[in-house]
Amino acid sequence: MEVKELKAEGLSRSYDIKIPKGDLAEKLEAKIKEMQPQVKLKGFRPGKVPTSHIRKMFGQSIMNDVVQDVVAETTQKALADNKIRPAGQPKIDLRANGEDVTKGKADLEYTLSVETIPEFEPVDPATLKFTRLTTEADEKDVDEQLSKLAEGQQTFKKKAKTAKAKKDDAVLINFTGRIDGEAFDGGAMEGHQLVLGSGTFIPGFEEQLMGAKAGDKLDVTVTFPEDYQAADLAGKEAVFETEVLEVQGGAPAEVDDEFAKKFGMEDLKALREAVSKQAEGELEMQSRMKLKRAILDELDKKHSFELPPNMVEAEFSNIWAQVEKEKEAGQLDEEDAKKSDKKLKADYKKIAERRVRLGLVLAEMGTKVDIQISNEELQQAMIAEARNYPGQEQQVLEFYQKNPDAITQLRAPIYEEKVIDHIIETAKITDKKVDREELFEEDDFV
Repeated sequence: MEVKELKAEGLSRSYDIKIPKGDLAEKLEAKIKEMQPQVKLKGFRPGKVPTSHIRKMFGQSIMNDVVQDVVAETTQKALADNKIRPAGQPKIDLRANGEDVTKGKADLEYTLSVETIPEFEPVDPATLKFTRLTTEADEKDVDEQLSKLAEGQQTFKKKAKTAKAKKDDAVLINFTGRIDGEAFDGGAMEGHQLVLGSGTFIPGFEEQLMGAKAGDKLDVTVTFPEDYQAADLAGKEAVFETEVLEVQGGAPAEVDDEFAKKFGMEDLKALREAVSKQAEGELEMQSRMKLKRAILDELDKKHSFELPPNMVEAEFSNIWAQVEKEKEAGQLDEEDAKKSDKKLKADYKKIAERRVRLGLVLAEMGTKVDIQISNEELQQAMIAEARNYPGQEQQVLEFYQKNPDAITQLRAPIYEEKVIDHIIETAKITDKKVDREELFEEDDFV
């Protein structure tokens, strides 16, 4: 194996690598001998097919495998010998005629191009200082959370016949749906309670019942969404003959011991304690999120080094794909919606650069203190992810077991949080009590 450096500019490196055809021939013979015991051909005893016959029958195919293996092995050796930490997948360009190489007529020559991880010294976390915002859950927080629970458990009572239905009221209705004058399966119900504004019916249905009174009969015309689950109805216009039986007003459930039992609690006191504990957890999570943002901001300020262009471009591509998706769906925030594509791309390019820079800094800081992720931590992360897909937990776990890249993506956030933990443990942290409003002031997390 011969290695010649062709380029060393900034973070870019390229090498000319040459493997003599004689070395390839030796590896081919070794591969054939390794295969011989398993080869079965008609006319020969199992494992007794002559190597010359195997070479004649499968030599070209085997040599293709040999070339792939040699390129992979020599690439890794060249990177290791030159102390290169690749920032992404190296690029391989075969220079010799591929057919001549696989036929053993030419040396294997290729150009290896790679971008490297920049060399830099990360800041010592012991020199950093941060203020951690904290607050405690009080009775007001608990009462507010209980009120939300009560609203979710509200009961509906019949209103006067003259009452007009409004948003958040419920209507008791009979309806029959027709398409082109013909009734369709699943299009009729009697005594159905529908909460107006809940969004549980076909878009446009609930809005047309606003202002209706008990005894009203009306035709509600809607169009089924193109992605409606019943394909035979998707995109079609339907008319629902609707009769309003009652208009009902909602009232929050009474917060008492019976209410608490609906949530599996013995009494109201136990429910209040559970809600208080949950609120404390949410406040602690928000406090950590704020502190983490402050840490990332400081790390970004403290480090300046050249970034691997391919890493920045890959990160930007991921971000921009999401921006395009939000743009098509009309979900861009108001500020971004006013910007030109040129301005948007410039802004998100800076975000991509920040993310790559911080990723490299956190990785280097973690390496310095030998942060590791245990198999148990990975297993817990996989189980947590699987729980997001009820009924498909086993398929999710099998997916991770079969896809190393997916596990790598699962490792990244775990590793990041462990590095953040190390920084919090090492840096000087001063706690500052604030009110809930200040703790939950929005930040532009990137």
